Amino acid sequence: MKISTMKELLGAKVYCCEESLGRHVYSACGSDMMSDVLAYVKDQAVLLTGLVNPQVIRTAEMMDMICIIFVREKMPTPEMIELARESGIVMMTTDKRMYDACGILYTNGLVGKPVRHV
Repeated sequence: MKISTMKELLGAKVYCCEESLGRHVYSACGSDMMSDVLAYVKDQAVLLTGLVNPQVIRTAEMMDMICIIFVREKMPTPEMIELARESGIVMMTTDKRMYDACGILYTNGLVGKPVRHV
């Protein structure tokens, strides 16, 4: 699925790296706990979260994710936007709740991968 398709499906607003909206992603995960993302998430391209702090960007960067979608109308800070821009991570926000946003993406073909314990 293209990142631009995710943007349309979720009615999302893009905050940075618009030039990467044409990139394809093949999996996603949703979590507000960055420790779980670090411990259990592998090979996920998109992170959906309601947690708004710079650690989200650092976590996504460490996990080689290319897109972060903030749910529940959470707004990233200017510092977060700059960190994402420097890392080339597309950052968006949607008014959808996590459950709904994940469901919309899943039913349109974007899946997760099985949890692999580290």
